[in-house]
Amino acid sequence: MRKSIILSCAAIALIGASLADARPRLRDRIGGRATSEQIPQPPGKQTLAYGAGALQNLDFWPAQSGNKRAPLIVFVHGGGWKRGSKDNAAGNYKAPHYTGLGYAYASINYRLVPDNTVEDEAADVAAAVRYLIDNAARLGFDPGRIVIMGHSAGAHLVSLVGTDEQYLRGAGLSFASIDGVIPIDGAAYDVPQQIADGGNFMHDTYLQAFGEDPVRQRALSPTFQAMTPNAPSFLLVHVERKDGVAQNKELEAALRQSRTSVQRNQFPGTGLKGHGEINRRMGDPSYAATGVVDAWLKAVFGL
Repeated sequence: MRKSIILSCAAIALIGASLADARPRLRDRIGGRATSEQIPQPPGKQTLAYGAGALQNLDFWPAQSGNKRAPLIVFVHGGGWKRGSKDNAAGNYKAPHYTGLGYAYASINYRLVPDNTVEDEAADVAAAVRYLIDNAARLGFDPGRIVIMGHSAGAHLVSLVGTDEQYLRGAGLSFASIDGVIPIDGAAYDVPQQIADGGNFMHDTYLQAFGEDPVRQRALSPTFQAMTPNAPSFLLVHVERKDGVAQNKELEAALRQSRTSVQRNQFPGTGLKGHGEINRRMGDPSYAATGVVDAWLKAVFGL
């Protein structure tokens, strides 16, 4: 009997440890954390500070072609506005793929909730772009050709920066400073609706980020901000998550109504697995979304 009790306790402890291990893995999937795939990264990476905060930094890679006037892609990671980083939520394919195509590439960190606000995060995206533009000659890219790209919470942030010009203006820039926006599988473009539809799983995360004030929620909703002038062009890419599909269609409609150039493409994948895969595999030549993004970038950059 005593032996059975000891074995039962050990089994319970093992299950508890497994569940504890699963929680961070689940959190990582929400932010699209890269897996252990070993993909050689391109040379020349520099880690640079664009502000005084501990999280106000970025990684920059020059184009592998050596072109000092290459266009630039700036990536913004996801993580529910409260976690994730340029080191664990950007995927491993993007830097080698885009620099191999002849683009410069940057991946940024930004200050996180709850120590900072979503407004601060959007301001950080704009500040990082401003820093890169100011240092373009030294880093070696064309400051007149920039696209911002983000996944999950990062998709929301780049969409907000691309529809509400106050963030770019705060950094001394304007919509003319960026050529386009690529939100990857975002689902908080209409924040009040997403909070209503988000269910228990993400409800607390949305409330922590956006609060309960409906006026603030609308102000932080790219779909509502898209009724005004916007960044010149958008490419919305997403998988088949029900809320994501609805949110992307709504943002597409708002952008079209404001006569902003917009393309929307949907790819296979559901749930957290699909949400993470579209970020993790973006830049993988065998992944369907990669070719769509490549063609759009080529057109937007006039190549």
